[in-house]
Amino acid sequence: MSRDSKVLQASAKHQSYGAVFQYGTAGFRMKADKLDSVAFRVGLLAALRSRKLNGQVIGAMITASHNPPADNGIKLVDPMGEMLDSSWEAYATELANAETDQALLNTYNKLSEDLTIKQDAPAKVVFARDTRASGAALVASLTDGLQAAEAEFTDYGLFTTPQLHYVTRCINTKGTTAEYGEPTAEGYYKKLASAFKVAMRFSKSTSGVTVDCANGVGAPKLQQLVKHLPSAADGGVDIKIVNTNVADPEMLNVQCGADFVKTSQRAPPSSKASQMERCASLDGDADRIVYYFINSDGFFNLLDGDRIATLAASFLGDLARQSGLSESLRIGIVQTAYANGASTEYVEKTLNLPVICTATGVKHLHHAATRFDIGVYFEANGHGTILFSPNALRAMRTHEPQSPAQDNALQTLRALSELINQAVGDALSDLLLVEVVLAHKHWTPKEWVSIYKDLPNRLVKVEVPNRNIFKTTDAERRLEEPDGLQNSIDELVGRYKQGRSFVRPSGTEDVVRVYAEADTSGEAQDLSIKVADLVKRHGHEL
Repeated sequence: MSRDSKVLQASAKHQSYGAVFQYGTAGFRMKADKLDSVAFRVGLLAALRSRKLNGQVIGAMITASHNPPADNGIKLVDPMGEMLDSSWEAYATELANAETDQALLNTYNKLSEDLTIKQDAPAKVVFARDTRASGAALVASLTDGLQAAEAEFTDYGLFTTPQLHYVTRCINTKGTTAEYGEPTAEGYYKKLASAFKVAMRFSKSTSGVTVDCANGVGAPKLQQLVKHLPSAADGGVDIKIVNTNVADPEMLNVQCGADFVKTSQRAPPSSKASQMERCASLDGDADRIVYYFINSDGFFNLLDGDRIATLAASFLGDLARQSGLSESLRIGIVQTAYANGASTEYVEKTLNLPVICTATGVKHLHHAATRFDIGVYFEANGHGTILFSPNALRAMRTHEPQSPAQDNALQTLRALSELINQAVGDALSDLLLVEVVLAHKHWTPKEWVSIYKDLPNRLVKVEVPNRNIFKTTDAERRLEEPDGLQNSIDELVGRYKQGRSFVRPSGTEDVVRVYAEADTSGEAQDLSIKVADLVKRHGHEL
C-alpha cells in the first residue's frame, strides 16, 4: 500500500471535531476528548520534520502540564531538545485544521513539496506522556500517524516533559563532541546525581526540603532520582516527597502543584507544611517549580521563578569571580512582564547584571538567553533554566585556576553546567540547583526571601467571548487593541503608588490574564479588579 493510501485509510479513523486548532507555545492543548485527530496529525508532522532534518530524531510529548485532569495536549521537540522551530507552528496548525481526509493528504503532500522534503529520507520519532487518563488513547492516535507516515518510533512511556527533551537531545548528539548523556531515564538520573554530588562537595545542606509533586508524573520520577542522591548525612540533601497519588489521575493538580501555589498564594492543604519548613511544588509534568515557606508568624512566603533566577544569578556571579572567570563570562537574566518589579530592580541595581524582557513563552526566553555566556531565564511561574554558551563551556574547560579556592569555585561552576538541563526548564534539575545554592550560601528560606521585598501583586483570569481581539506589543507589556483600552489602563495605574498592570490573552486557555502590582496588597487587589472590569467591558463590547 502506498504512503498516501496509508494516510487516507488511517485518517478515516481519526475524525476532526470541527474545533479550530492553534499550535502555540505549549503545542496543542485543550479538552482531551477533542485531541484524537490532532494527535494523529502531529504524528504526520513529526515524520515530516524528521525527514526535513535528514532523519534526526524528533520528540513528541503528550501533556497538559498544570491544566486540569480533563485537558491534555501534544507538542513537538526539535533535535537539540528545544521547542519546535516557530516557523513550523503554522504547518502544525494547517494540518490540524484540514477539514477532510483528502484535504489532510493534500496539505501533507503540499508541505512535503514546498519544504523540499525527500520522501525516501528516514523519519525517527520518540515520544512519552504524563499520567493523565487520556494519555494512552492519544498515544494510540499519535502512533497511527507515525505508522501511516512510515516513521520509526520509540515509546518511552511515562516521562516528565524535561526527560523527553533530554532523551531527544542525547540521541541526536550521541557520538559527537556535544554528546549530552545516555538517552534513558537511568542516564538522566545518573547525570543529575553525579553533577549534584560534585556541586555539593564544598558545602553542607542546612535542612531538608519537602516537595509537592502535584500528584503527577514528577512523583515517581523524583522518587527514582532520590535513590541516586546522597542524604544530608552523606553530603547531599534530605528530600521528603508529598502529593504522589498518580493512581487516581483525577487528583492531578487538584489543590496542589506549582500553579496552585503561585496563583492562590498558599501552600497545598495536603502538604501540612510546618513553620519555617522549606517547601517546593512541581507542576503536573515537572517542568516548573516554585519554593515557599510559612514564617514564624504564620505568613505564607512565595519564592517563585523570579526568586530562583536572582538566587542562581547571584551565585553564578560569585563563582565567576571566585574562579577568576568574571572577565570572560557575561552573565544576564531574561524575564517576562510577569516578573515582579522589585526583582528587576534588584538584578539591575544590586547584582549589576543586564536584564532582557521578552514576550511570555519559553521559546522567547530561551532564544534571548543565548545572547549571554551564561543566560538565566525563569518565568515567574517557575518555568526556566540556565544556558551555558559554547564560549562559557570552553572558558570553564580551559581555565587554569591559580589557587585552591579558584579550583573549588571552578569545579562547582563546571558541575552546575552539567546539573542544569540545557534543553528546557526542568523542575527536578532546578530543585537540585536551588538546594546547591542554599547549601553554599548557608541560607534558610528566611535569608533567601530577605534579599529584596516583592511588590504586592495579583494575577486574575477574565473570561471573554474572544481572547484574540486583545493584541499586545512591547514584550506583552502594552495593548495595541482593543482601541483605547491601554489608555484607560494607564490612567488607572497612575493613581497607585508603584502601580503597574498589563493585560495579555492566554496562550493555553480561553481567558485573558490581568496582572497588577502596587505598593500595598490592598492597592494591588483594587487595581487588578478595576483593570479586569475594563477588560470585561471591552471584551463584551466587540
